[in-house]
Formats: sequence, structure tokens, C-alpha cells
Amino acid sequence: MSITVVLPKNEYSVSLGAALLPLLPPGSRWADPDDSLEDLQGARLLFAVALDEGGMNLSCCQMISRLRREDGLLEGCLGAVVVVGRGELYTKDVARDLVLAANLAGCAFLGRPLVEATGDLRNFYVQASIYRTDERTAFRMAVQELTWRLVRFEPLPPARRFLVLHASLRATSNTLALWDLVKRGLPGEAEVTELCLRGDTLADCAGCSYTACLHFGQQGGCFYGGPMVEEVFPAVRACDALVMLCANYNDALAANLTAFINRLTALYRQTRFYDKRLYGLIVSGYSGGDLLARQLISALNMNKSFYLPPRAFLLETANDKGSLVKLPGVAERSLDFARHMAE
Repeated sequence: MSITVVLPKNEYSVSLGAALLPLLPPGSRWADPDDSLEDLQGARLLFAVALDEGGMNLSCCQMISRLRREDGLLEGCLGAVVVVGRGELYTKDVARDLVLAANLAGCAFLGRPLVEATGDLRNFYVQASIYRTDERTAFRMAVQELTWRLVRFEPLPPARRFLVLHASLRATSNTLALWDLVKRGLPGEAEVTELCLRGDTLADCAGCSYTACLHFGQQGGCFYGGPMVEEVFPAVRACDALVMLCANYNDALAANLTAFINRLTALYRQTRFYDKRLYGLIVSGYSGGDLLARQLISALNMNKSFYLPPRAFLLETANDKGSLVKLPGVAERSLDFARHMAE
């Protein structure tokens, strides 16, 4: 299967295209988003973005703007991303903006869909050391591995086992109220496991050494044990889809949800989550739900390898207790999202 390389143009895009050309599978084609995005539906897309010294690519910004305005533009697509920068910053920032916009426009993304290269390739130092090569070669190897997975990806079977994680109080939570609406739309055969990570039962990662984390992870556990190892790890192994229920109070994930992601590293050492979907239900009191969606993308899709289905996020705004269920059209949106999760 061929792929389409979407290459937003700027003064550095030609050199990026030349570097990618020998790494692409036969039959690959190129697309300039300034010319057209209409004929990309159903394609396997490699977004390749070269940033300037300010960490920007204006053509990419225009593409993201259009994706945000036309929510069916990438229907049926599967995506991956390569971003190269001139300095040490902004490569991942641009990548998650792009992934969120493309995802809401209908594009799914591989687990671990990003290869990023900072200006001096310092971020490839560890990989180069592992493979006993130089950073430039390690970068090329990473791109080849990414395109290999993009070409060979097989659609996942319908999800039937859902793990739902939250850190909210049921008596007052609009986020849990949204989940209750969504849950009603799941098929009868769906198996749903709900775990509350609220309180002091979940200690955050304390930063074990790589070898210690690897040692305990290979045994299916973590040095700090507790509910994370006894309940959460087995539930993650068993699920087809991870559903994160995220209340947005300070434009960030709740502390215990962040602790879950950090502690998940021990399990990630022994297994990848390419065949597990990631969904997010995000409720903001005022605004900023997209900020939490980006955090989920970078932490669980880009870093922990969960597959990101198209339109993986349901974002709502509700402040007062009980106001979520009164939002116009929220019941219909919730049922549509549930049907989408079960496809």
C-alpha cells in the first residue's frame, strides 16, 4: 500500500522532502496542502513539517486552520507525522496541534505516530547509543520504522472491552454525567470497567532508574506497587479501549490522571499498546478543553503508543453542578460518540 506525504512548503521543506524520499515505500506520492486537501480521504498520510527558526511553518498553520473548519476533510485517513526543527523547541507542540486538528477532521493516527528531530538531533542521542550509530542514522531508522507501520497497519476489530478512568466525585461531576450519557449508547455486549483514581490511593512516579523500571515492568509490576499494579495494570492489559474522563479546572489533567500516565511507563516497558484505542471525554468549566486533548495525545498516543481513532474526543463546556445534561443536543452528541466508540 502506498502513502501520501503531505508536505507544507517553506524554505526548509525541500531539504526535508529530499531526506524522506529514499525512505518512502514504492508508489508514494506527494501532496502540497496549499494546492488541495480534497482528494486525501481514505489515504495513508505522512505529514512532514519543516519548521523555521521561530518554530513555525505558515503553510502548516494554514492547513491546520482549514482542518479545524472542515471536519470531514480527512475522513477515513490514517496518519503519522514527521517534524524537523531548527532549534530545540516547538517540534512536539506543532505535532500535537496538527494531530488534534486532523483527528477532529476524521483522521486516525497510529500509536506512537511522531518522529521529531530537533535542530542538532540531540533528541536522538539515546537511540543512537542503543543502535551504536550516529544521530542522523538513528533519525532515518525511526522514519523508516514509522512508514513501515503506516503501510502495514491493519484496521482494529470493534472495541468491546472499555476501561474508563476518572478522578471525579460522582455527586458533583459534570464529567461523570457526560460519561453516563455516553455509556447508554454502548452496545449491550460491551464490557465496561470503571476505576476511580481519586484520593491518595495512587502514588505518582518517583523516577526510578531506567533499569529498575525495566526490571519491575518486565515482571508486570512497579516498585511502588499499590492499586496501580493490583487493579489498573491488569485492566489496561485486558481492555480494547481506554476512556479518559477529564475534568478541566486549571487547563491541565487532574493530578491522579497524570500520575496514572507516569506510572504506566512500567507496563509500557514490557508491552506496547498499538492495538488499544484512546478516547477522551473532556468537560471544561469555562474553556480550554482542547488543551487537555493535546495532553492526552502527547502522553498516551505519541508517547505510550495508544491508537488514536478518528474524532477521539468529546469536548463539552459546563460549569454549574448538573448543567451538563441541560446542554442543547448533548444527549444526541453522546449517543453518536458511543456508536463511534463501538464501531
